[in-house]
Amino acid sequence: IWRLVCGRTICLDLKDTFCSSLLIYNFRIFERRYGSRKFSSFLLGAWMLSALFDLLLVEIAQYIFGITINSLPSGFLGPVFALFVPFYSSIPRVQVTQVLGHFSITNKTLVYILGLQLLTSGSYIWILALSGLVSGICYNSSILKVHRILCVPSWVAKIFSWTLEPIFSSAEPTNEVRVGMGATVDIQRQQRMELLDRQIMMSQVAQMRRQRQQQGGMINWNRLFPPLRHRHNANYQDHRPSEQDTPPPTEVSEEQVARLMEMGFSRGDALEALRASNNDLNVATNFLLQH
Repeated sequence: IWRLVCGRTICLDLKDTFCSSLLIYNFRIFERRYGSRKFSSFLLGAWMLSALFDLLLVEIAQYIFGITINSLPSGFLGPVFALFVPFYSSIPRVQVTQVLGHFSITNKTLVYILGLQLLTSGSYIWILALSGLVSGICYNSSILKVHRILCVPSWVAKIFSWTLEPIFSSAEPTNEVRVGMGATVDIQRQQRMELLDRQIMMSQVAQMRRQRQQQGGMINWNRLFPPLRHRHNANYQDHRPSEQDTPPPTEVSEEQVARLMEMGFSRGDALEALRASNNDLNVATNFLLQH
C-alpha cells in the first residue's frame, strides 16, 4: 500500500514533473469553476480509479498480448490525464490564429501539446494515460454517480479551508473591469480586446460610408485611417486636415504589397491600405478583408 501511494504521488522523472506541473497550472480553471472541495474530490476519485484501472490494464496486456509489465512510470499522472476529459468537454474553444491558412491555433492547443509530450515520455505511460482518461469519464458520468461516493468529506474540507486557504489564497484584481463574457480571466481579456478592435473597425466603416456619400461613392483611403497615423497626437480633432498638415507618404514595402496581392487584392488598394496604416500589414489586411 505504501509503494502504491508513493508510486502514484511522487514523480521521479524530471520531464514528467515539469510537464505535469504545467498541466496542473493550466487546469487551475476547474478549481474556480467547481470550488476547492469538488475539485479535490475529482482529483481523489480520479487517483483511486486510475490506480485500479492501471492494475486491470496491466493484467489485460499480459493476458491478451503477452506483454509483461513489471513497473509503471511514477507520479501524479492519472488525475492529470483525467482532467483532459472535463477540459475537452466544458472549456470553450477560442481561436487565436491560423497556421498555413488551414490549421487553427486555439487557447487549448498548448495544453494538448503538453499532454502529447507527457504521453511520449515513457514506454508504458500510455497505460497511465488510458486509465486516467477512463477514470475521468467514469467520474464525470452522471449514470455511474461515482462523484457521490468518492468525494472529500465536508469536515476535511473545512479543516483545510481554515488552515491552508489563508496561506495560499490571493485577492481578486481590483483594476479589472467585469464583463459578462468568458469563463476565465484570460478569455475575458482576449474577448475584451476583440470587442475593442471590433468597435474601432465599425467606427472606421461608418466614417468610410460618410466619406463615400460626401464624395459620390469614391473611397478616400488617406482619410480612412487618420486616428492610426495621429494616434500619438492627443489633440488631434479634425479628421480632414489640410494639405499643409498632411504628413508625407510613407514608403511601402514591396514584400508586403506582394503578400496582399497574393491574397487577391489589387496593387492600388494594397498600396493605399499600407500607406494609410503606416505599413501595418495586419491593419491593412483586416480592412481589405472587410471590404
